[in-house]
Amino acid sequence: MEVLGALAILFAFCLSIYAFTGSIVGIVWKRPYLQKSAERAVIGVFTLVTIASGILVYFLTTSDFRLAYVAAHSNRAMPVMYKFASWWGGQEGSLLLWSWLLSVYSTVVVWTNRKRHTGMMPWVVAVLQLTQIFFLVLNAFVEPPFHVLAVGRGVQAMPDGQGLNPLLQYWMMAIHPPMLYLGYVGFIVPFAFAMGSLITKQKGDAWIHTTRRWSLITWGFQTTGVILGAGWAYAVLGWGGYWGWDPVENASLLPWITATAFLHSVMMQEKKGMMKVWNMVLVSTTYFLCIFGTFLTRSGFVSSVHAFAESSIGYWFLGFLAISVSATVILIFRRLDYLKSETKLESVLSRESSFLFNNLLLLASAFAVLWGTVFPRISEMVTGEKITVGAPFFNKVNVPIGLCLLLLTGVGPLIAWRRSSWESLKKAFRWPTIFMVATIAVLAVAGIYHFYALISFGLCVFVTVTIVMEFWKGASAIAARTKANLVMAAVELTHRNTRRYGGYLVHMGIILMFAGFTGAAFNKDTTQDIKVGDKLSIAHYELQIREITSGSNDNYTWQRASVAAFRDGAPVGMLFPERRVYVMSQQPTSIVAIRRRLNEDLYLNFAGMSETEAGHALLQVYVNPLVSCIWLGFWVVFFGTLTCLVPSKVKLAYARTEVVGVYEKKTTLAK
Repeated sequence: MEVLGALAILFAFCLSIYAFTGSIVGIVWKRPYLQKSAERAVIGVFTLVTIASGILVYFLTTSDFRLAYVAAHSNRAMPVMYKFASWWGGQEGSLLLWSWLLSVYSTVVVWTNRKRHTGMMPWVVAVLQLTQIFFLVLNAFVEPPFHVLAVGRGVQAMPDGQGLNPLLQYWMMAIHPPMLYLGYVGFIVPFAFAMGSLITKQKGDAWIHTTRRWSLITWGFQTTGVILGAGWAYAVLGWGGYWGWDPVENASLLPWITATAFLHSVMMQEKKGMMKVWNMVLVSTTYFLCIFGTFLTRSGFVSSVHAFAESSIGYWFLGFLAISVSATVILIFRRLDYLKSETKLESVLSRESSFLFNNLLLLASAFAVLWGTVFPRISEMVTGEKITVGAPFFNKVNVPIGLCLLLLTGVGPLIAWRRSSWESLKKAFRWPTIFMVATIAVLAVAGIYHFYALISFGLCVFVTVTIVMEFWKGASAIAARTKANLVMAAVELTHRNTRRYGGYLVHMGIILMFAGFTGAAFNKDTTQDIKVGDKLSIAHYELQIREITSGSNDNYTWQRASVAAFRDGAPVGMLFPERRVYVMSQQPTSIVAIRRRLNEDLYLNFAGMSETEAGHALLQVYVNPLVSCIWLGFWVVFFGTLTCLVPSKVKLAYARTEVVGVYEKKTTLAK
C-alpha cells in the first residue's frame, strides 16, 4: 500500500502539471476542450491526493510501523484520535495535509465556477495549480511521507513507535492545525482570482464579488485556528498565558492581520471604486505571508515549541516566494492603468478616511510583528551574535496600535461617507464619549490607575455604545412600523443587511477579546515549593495541597496533586493539576487545572515533586482576570461571521458618487 500512496502523489504531481499547462495553452491558443480537460485534471489531483492521504491515515491508525513517518509520530498506546492527528503531527504528513486541502479548495473553485468567468477561470486554475505543483514537489521528492524503514536487506516492522509529541496529545490539537491550515490554504483562492483578474485586464470588480465569501470563510478559519492555538497554549504549556509572541504564533497572526485589512478595504472598492491597487497588494501580501508562515514553521529558521525540526526544505520555500513575489509585483505594475480609483478621498472627516487609517494601522502592526520575528535571525546571520526580541517589544509597539484600531472601530459607524460636518460629528459622538469618560472615571475612583487599561476599558465602552446605537436606531424604526418588539426588530434589521450588522457583531466579539487582553495588566502569580498539607496565598485565594497520587497506563505515568481552593475564606472546590511523563519519549508535560469564571481564572500548574525536600511539591499559581472574555469574544466573532455569510433579505445597490449634504444617497433595488 505504501507504493500505491507514493504513486498516487507522483501521478497527482504529473496531473497538476497538466492542469497548469492545459489551462494556459487552452486560453492562449483558444482551445476550450483543453481548458475543460485541465479543470477535470484538478478533480483528478484531488482524488489522487485523497487516496495518498487515506493510505497514510490507515497506516497511522493501524500502527503499521514499517513507515518511518508512522514510527516517528505514532505508537500503539495512543488513542485513535491522536493517531489520526499524527497526520499533521510531523513534517511530511502536515505537508501532505497542505496539498490535500489545496486540492479540495481547487476542486470546489472549479466546480462552483464551471459556468462562470470563462475568460478568467483558466488563469485562476493555473495559479492554484502552480501552488499545488510546488507542494506536490515537496510531497513527492523532498519530504515523502511513504519512506519505508529498511533494516539490513529487508523491511522490518518496529515493535512500537515514538508516539506523537506529548505537547500535541490534547484534544484541541486535533482541531487547531486543520483550522489554521484551512485559513493558510484558503487565502490562495482570493489571490488566484485577483491574479486572474489582472492577467485578463478586467476593470470591473468581478473577482471581488466572487471571492467575498471565500475571503470571509477563510478569515473565519484563520481566526478559529489562532484562538484554538491560544487556548492550547493556555491549557497545556503551563506558563499561565495564552500568547507569548512566539515566532510561529506570529506567523499565524500575520496573514490574519492583512486579511482583516483586506476585508475592510474591499468594501471601499465595492461602494466607492477606491483602493483597487491597495486591495491587490493586500490580497497578495496575505497569500505570501501564508507561504512565509509555512516556511517559518518548517525550515528551522526560528526556534519555537510549535516548529518542526530544522530542515533544508526552507530553501525551497524561499525560492518559491522569490519567484512568486517578483512575478506578482511585475504584474501589478503592468496593470496599474486598470486599477485606477473611480473616486478620490475628499475629506479627512469621512468614513473613507477611517477605513484608510484602519488599514495603515493594521499594516503597521503586521510590519512590527514581522520585523520583530525575523530580526533576531537576520542579526545573527549578519553579525554572528544572537539577540532576543521578546514580548516587551511586541507589547510596546502593538498595544498603542491596538487601542487606535479599537477607537477607529467605534468612530467608523459615526462618520458619514464622503464628508461630515462638525455639527453632525458632535451629535454622533456625544453619548459614546460620555459613557467612555464616565467609565474611565469610575474605574479610576475604584483604584485602577493602569493607563493603558483605563484607555482600553473606556474605548471598549465607547465602541459598545456606538454599536448599540446603530442597532437601536434601525430596530426602533422597524418596530415603530411593524409593531414588533425590539428584539425581533433587531433580528429583522440584521437580516436585511447581514454584512453590515453581522460585521457589528464581529466587532462586539473583538471588544470582548480586548477586555480579556486588558485583564492581563492585573495578572498575579506565584511559584512555591510547599509541603503536602501546607497552604499558600495569592490575591484573595488560599490553596492547600491535600495529597499527591500517582499511577500509569500504557502511554504515560502520572502524578496528580489534589488542591483545595478557598476564596476569601470560603471553599470553592478542588483542583487536580497533573504531571505526566510519556513512556516512549520520556518527555514530561503538564495538565493544568483551571477554575474558570467570567471575572477571573484560578490557574494551577503542578511542576512535580521537589528534588531537594522530601514530601514537597512545586506549585505554580496564577490569577488571571477576564481571560474568559477572550474565549467568549471568539464565539461572538464566530456567530457574527456566520451572520455575514447569510444572504441579505434586501439587496442594496449603492450609488458611488451621488451625495446629498454629508450623507450618501442610497438606492434600494429589489432583485
